Amino acid sequence: MEQLLVPMMCKIDKVIQETPDIRTYRLKFKEEGLMEKFDYKPGQFVELSLLGAGECTFCISSSVTRKGYFDCSIKRAGNVTSDIHNSLEEGDEVGIRGPFGNWFPLEELKGKNLLIVGGGIGLAPLRSLIQYCIDNRNDYKDFTILYGSRTSADLCYKEETKEWQDNKSLNVILTIDKAEETWTSNVGVVPKILEEVVKPVIENTKVITCGPPIMIKYTIQSLKKLGFADKDIITTLEMKMQCGLGKCGRCNIGSTYVCKDGPVFTNEQLKNLPDEF
Repeated sequence: MEQLLVPMMCKIDKVIQETPDIRTYRLKFKEEGLMEKFDYKPGQFVELSLLGAGECTFCISSSVTRKGYFDCSIKRAGNVTSDIHNSLEEGDEVGIRGPFGNWFPLEELKGKNLLIVGGGIGLAPLRSLIQYCIDNRNDYKDFTILYGSRTSADLCYKEETKEWQDNKSLNVILTIDKAEETWTSNVGVVPKILEEVVKPVIENTKVITCGPPIMIKYTIQSLKKLGFADKDIITTLEMKMQCGLGKCGRCNIGSTYVCKDGPVFTNEQLKNLPDEF
């Protein structure tokens, strides 16, 4: 089911305070039967509207394999996201348009080693892929997740990352930028930990990364240094999007519109576009 122009009304089933400035909103469609028809892929996004405040683009941060709901994780960053944080609670309603955009190349990932590299709120679209791959674990080989943030308080999905760490079929590596008294895991920015701790196997491995633009830039540089081919490095640029229909012009990179041609791109594709990072 795809609804591009008229918002469908959703009820907020649950609100999870992930970090001081990030909340996950668990949504369910009000109209009976719509939830079962809402078919989306990891990497796609929706337009969420709040009456009187406006509309913003948010990735879907849960997998369609988790039935009966979908999640949007929202970072307080501007006027609309501040209104969402300040006013929306469990039981409230929002409008949803979508799903929009392309998605992570699920068929290409089958039979591959997976390396997921995330930073901060950039774990949100990756979480959808991680959940999907966990729920179809036999389709993939070695599965490594590297996730970092500025501080331990800024790490999203804390309870879920503990579950990932307890999952013996996953290799989960966490890091924060600077040491903290109670932090016992890795310390250092994500690209540094990627090179010095993860040291990934290159052969038959696909890398999917998302985070702040500066993190993506240096992560790609590290991956190239390690020997990864551009076609095997995949990222998502959803932070640039606005209308979702290619009409507002906010997300264009040259003649490419992130909302219509993306938001998922390989580094091979990005190299043919004007410099994004």
